[in-house]
Amino acid sequence: MTDEYRNRILPNLQGGGDMLILAIDDEPKMLRLLHKAIEEAVPDAQIRDFPLGSAALVAIKEEKLLPSVIFTDIQMPNLDGLELAVRLKTLVPDTKIVFVTGYDEYAVDAYRLHVSGYVMKPVDSQRIREELVNVAAYLPEKSDKLQVRCFGDFEVFWQDEPLSFSRRKTKELLAYLIDRRGVSCEAEQANAILYEKIDPDEIKRAKQNLRNLINDLKSTLQSIGMDDILIRKGSTLAIRPERIDCDYYRMLEGDMSAVNAFRGEYMEQYSWAEITKGSLHFAQ
Repeated sequence: MTDEYRNRILPNLQGGGDMLILAIDDEPKMLRLLHKAIEEAVPDAQIRDFPLGSAALVAIKEEKLLPSVIFTDIQMPNLDGLELAVRLKTLVPDTKIVFVTGYDEYAVDAYRLHVSGYVMKPVDSQRIREELVNVAAYLPEKSDKLQVRCFGDFEVFWQDEPLSFSRRKTKELLAYLIDRRGVSCEAEQANAILYEKIDPDEIKRAKQNLRNLINDLKSTLQSIGMDDILIRKGSTLAIRPERIDCDYYRMLEGDMSAVNAFRGEYMEQYSWAEITKGSLHFAQ
């Protein structure tokens, strides 16, 4: 164990107080191996073993546990790994989560996404130690895509700088299209979301307002060379998700850095976003 690992990496993960690490696996043999590997990698940590994710959730709720790191199997009864991770991040948002898997396809996805948060079975202390270094020091790579943050307030960035919108509703229109993840919507549907109550006498004006917002959004995206993000066919609107680097999208793809960034908040400034937020808050 190097001095840097002992003096910088472990305290960074620990946060405050004694380090608590949870190990979750429904296979008894694998759970014993995981426990042993963690114990060898972090001799001073308190380690709690759980045969199911649901048992860990109950313990966290009832005992008010605040684990520094959770190592969890992906394929388990009742809860799959991603669903468990989302529930855990709702309960203990500062906890780092690492998937432990025997399935190569998950590792391939992890490497494709350039993320930390995966350990292949059978585990050993060296691999656990390496992963603890990764989750303690992980920084996302820069992207040439439009950068969008949905967790917390909705924010948009281009080349790490906030993207300016001349109209508040233009930004909200983009947020709504991003929330739909590429599924098209009719203009009238977008109008109903952006302007919750429209007087019948104001329908014509509302339609014109939406046209202005669409043109403004296209102009804003065009100014950074990203106007192809917006898809407009007749009276329908959509976005191209593949042109957007979004924490919400990455979490749904299994990117553990995005899961670890989730704090139970989603597009907080928009009331219509409560539907999606509710789907991420099913643990409460």
